Amino acid sequence: MKKYVPLEEGDYYLTPEGYRCFTEQYHLKRGYCCESGCRHCPYGFNTKTNQKDTKS
Repeated sequence: MKKYVPLEEGDYYLTPEGYRCFTEQYHLKRGYCCESGCRHCPYGFNTKTNQKDTKS
């Protein structure tokens, strides 16, 4: 079951279009990759290959 992670300062910023863009800080705190191709994904998910980068 996925747990709720409360938002804190630095977890996201608003894009010029008004959308929330989650930062690497938030993704690491959440603890898993959602495989949606997030802009700041620290897990290295590639939407073109549908695989995580294992070079880390």
